[in-house]
Amino acid sequence: MIIGVPKEIKNHEYRVGLTPGSAAELIHHGHEVIVETKAGDGIGFSDKEYTQVGAKIASTAKEVFDNAQMIVKVKEPQPNECRMLREDQLLFTYLHLAPDPLQTDLLLESGCTAIAYETVTDAKGRLPLLTPMSEVAGRLSIQAGAHCLEKAQGGSGVLLGGVPGVKSAKVVVIGGGVVGLNAIRMAIGMEAHVTVLDRSLDRLRELDDYFGPKLNCIYATKDSVQKYVQEADLVVGAVLVPGAQAPKLVTKEMIKSMKKGSVVVDVAIDQGGCFETSKATTHAEPTYIVDEVVHYCVANMPGAVARTSTEALNNATLPFALALANKGYKKALNDDVHLKNGLSVHKGMLTSEPVAVALGLQYTSADEALDLGSSTAALA
Repeated sequence: MIIGVPKEIKNHEYRVGLTPGSAAELIHHGHEVIVETKAGDGIGFSDKEYTQVGAKIASTAKEVFDNAQMIVKVKEPQPNECRMLREDQLLFTYLHLAPDPLQTDLLLESGCTAIAYETVTDAKGRLPLLTPMSEVAGRLSIQAGAHCLEKAQGGSGVLLGGVPGVKSAKVVVIGGGVVGLNAIRMAIGMEAHVTVLDRSLDRLRELDDYFGPKLNCIYATKDSVQKYVQEADLVVGAVLVPGAQAPKLVTKEMIKSMKKGSVVVDVAIDQGGCFETSKATTHAEPTYIVDEVVHYCVANMPGAVARTSTEALNNATLPFALALANKGYKKALNDDVHLKNGLSVHKGMLTSEPVAVALGLQYTSADEALDLGSSTAALA
């Protein structure tokens, strides 16, 4: 199979779909890898490193898309990239379609087959290709939030851990999943006063067992969310409904009740955000202020630490990329129900039910779409 790796074009996005090491592994299995020139330059992966392992360098993204059978990316394809996709092509990347009707429409129009990293599952019901970026984003949320609390950034001028004789900041994490766990670890490590809110008592018990008295574990209701949010110096939104839009758990009224100079970090912004006042920002202009509360809503947070993020992501995606390349996507999907759960678009059919519900579009199950796609190809 010919695998193409275009350079990411989203604002301040330096991650790359395949590291030289991952490219080498695919080439070792008999595949061809085409990498757009300078795709990895931003994080220290030179064209020479790719050519040394046997990859070919393309001068333009169009050359990559024109020649590749499978496109491996990091971020969702931008409109001009979607328009370069074709019916016989496989796209393997993050998609986050639920809050993005334009991308969804363009992928459906292209006729390509698109597998979303964020909805691939494992035997324990986890999201193995989302997990590494959730770990990064959770840790970054506290780093970014601490920076935003600085007075020069519009914050209240509070140091998360305080100092002897001065109280530490109050950090509230909404959601105790992978993002939340990593945010909690960082916030406790910086000696903040940390509270987590979650609707799963089992998860709260796990977190309580893990962190003990260092963490305040609270069951999430509208009343408890309002109470803890209005007292917080920093609130991290870490909720996730796989494939669907994030629920708006923090209302405009709650934001208005917060202290002047408080900070909210919406890690769920890729899925539409969990604060009513959230809107996607970029690393170039990461924050804005609503009712004197600083909002950090960068839609590709892990891109800030692109080298670490790329290596962590490749560790998780490479086995699936190999399966798709070695077997072809149909056999790979039929052999692995967890990989099949990542199928979002196939030959003009939308195969992600949460996305269909969010956007009011027709849903076709993955099995039905694959059967229909095969029948159409046979008739052609």
